[in-house]
Amino acid sequence: MRMILTAAVVAFGFAGAAWADPVEGTWKTQVDDGAYAHVKVKPCGAKLCGTIARTFNAQGEYKSKNLGKKLVWDMTPAGGGAYKKGKVWQPSTGKTFSSKMALSGNTLKVSGCVGPICKKQTWSRVN
Repeated sequence: MRMILTAAVVAFGFAGAAWADPVEGTWKTQVDDGAYAHVKVKPCGAKLCGTIARTFNAQGEYKSKNLGKKLVWDMTPAGGGAYKKGKVWQPSTGKTFSSKMALSGNTLKVSGCVGPICKKQTWSRVN
């Protein structure tokens, strides 16, 4: 009995790894206000979040005060590469946008609005 339980736990663990969301990983943002970031997207509960992992400007990589901060949160998978009902923070303005994302291969289109102001970026997969 103990062996069956152990096998079931191991099998479930491997099955869980196979269910990783395709958007998980590291993404390079577009340049905004002279800088860009690598954002690590991973699960946070049943939703997805993205944290600033590395920052770059014209001189190369630098240590931004925004390292480790959430850039994306509450993103809900909607199927077919679509994500909705999330939030995206724009460090250059300090504004938080209601956001959605669309995944296509190694490209992630991120868009969001604050009132009548809407913005969008296309991110590329780093790994």
